[in-house]
Amino acid sequence: MLRSVALGVAFAMLFSAGPRKASAETDETGTSVAESEDGAGASSDDAAPARAKKHKRRHARHPKVSGRVVPEDKLRQEPLPRPSGNLHLVFPGVKDEVEVNIYNKDGSYNLDALEQASHVLRCRRTETEKPMDPQLLMLLSHVYDHFGSKPLQVVSGYRNQRKQTSNHYKGTATDIRIEGVPPKKIREFAETLDGGGMGIGIYPKGGFVHIDVRPPPSYRWVDYSLPGSNESEKRPPRGWKRHKLQS
Repeated sequence: MLRSVALGVAFAMLFSAGPRKASAETDETGTSVAESEDGAGASSDDAAPARAKKHKRRHARHPKVSGRVVPEDKLRQEPLPRPSGNLHLVFPGVKDEVEVNIYNKDGSYNLDALEQASHVLRCRRTETEKPMDPQLLMLLSHVYDHFGSKPLQVVSGYRNQRKQTSNHYKGTATDIRIEGVPPKKIREFAETLDGGGMGIGIYPKGGFVHIDVRPPPSYRWVDYSLPGSNESEKRPPRGWKRHKLQS
């Protein structure tokens, strides 16, 4: 009699352990089966609230800015061909634009064209200008050629600002949009140009792409900050008005 009771208890414990072990299994990402993307393990009544909670948790963990250094084996390996040199820059809202070819017929840079491009890319807060890096303008010409010669809308070029470590301050960066072209497409193409020494960032809230030239390594980032969130960094240097009056 006691033997029969013991066997019954043993079988009961064996079958009750099975489901608990299965519910603790995880998929390859370390997410529990009940929390996987397809909602497996949740009833149909609970699926929608569970997905909503998951989305909220992911959104809460989403960093405003995330970036990474680009490994050398992920960069362009072939030499970058010379673009047409054509460039159409537009600063929306102020009817300021330029159409130039940055090259002379012999392949050298056209200094007058570089100066005109730098004028459109000037600091809009202080109206000061700085010669923009010709390599940056060459990359912009590649972008212009690739997207069917659509004007490049300038969000920001040179910035005469307090944060002097910025590539905008150095004249080696610009933020652009192209009408009818998603920023992701611009970023994807710009990345194909990078043989080393480029910074490429996308700003989903602002709807533009940042492109710069810099010493290696190359860098990529996504910035979900709201437009104007770093206004303090963009303020003109202290005393710039006084210097302008004295010049």
